[in-house]
Amino acid sequence: MSADGVWFAVFGFAAGILVATATTAVAASATGYKVGSSGPVPLAVTAADLVGLWVALIGAVVVFSRTRGTGRVAADFGLSRVKWWDLPIGAAIGLISQYALIPVIYYPLEALDSHLSHELSGPARSYTGSAHSVAALSVLMVLLALGAPFVEEIFFRGLLMRSLTARLGAPWAILLSAVLFALAHFEAAQFVGLAAFGIVLGVLAWATGRLAISFGAHAAFNAAAVVAVAHLK
Repeated sequence: MSADGVWFAVFGFAAGILVATATTAVAASATGYKVGSSGPVPLAVTAADLVGLWVALIGAVVVFSRTRGTGRVAADFGLSRVKWWDLPIGAAIGLISQYALIPVIYYPLEALDSHLSHELSGPARSYTGSAHSVAALSVLMVLLALGAPFVEEIFFRGLLMRSLTARLGAPWAILLSAVLFALAHFEAAQFVGLAAFGIVLGVLAWATGRLAISFGAHAAFNAAAVVAVAHLK
């Protein structure tokens, strides 16, 4: 993997922010939602924000593959080799991370800040707040538990981490990509947990040389969060 991929990732993410800002503005205008306001985010705005970002991230992956790789995205980023156990084992690790790793990390912090648990669930609550039907929740689940894990794994553990590994070696690449993964979510309260989970995902992708297992973990992790918040509504 060429170390040049780091720059493709940087420009891809920057482009993603710009595209997502534009698509979100269009969706917000159409729905009458004021961006940045408190309260639930309309599903259309959530979808526009995510899809706008994803177009640029996937674009960076594809351009890198065609200009620096083999031209086959699946082969360049570990998507072509899948074992039957990747998804179930990954899902189990994702659930363990959600229900064991994250609580252990935040338990001492919650003892110091009684409002922290409310802040931690804030993003999921804002996403699910306007999903009042089974159909809407299903669309949200597809976006957050399938779309987001797929795009983020191929971008962060595929393009970014593999390129960083070529520059810095695996340990630093796993750590740095995990930190950047956490920062990319722009959620201060969730930063520590996301960085820790990013390390888990990075180790899975590096140890197996495949993204299927980290995708399975990421998908289960996100799905558990959506289900938990939707259940409390």
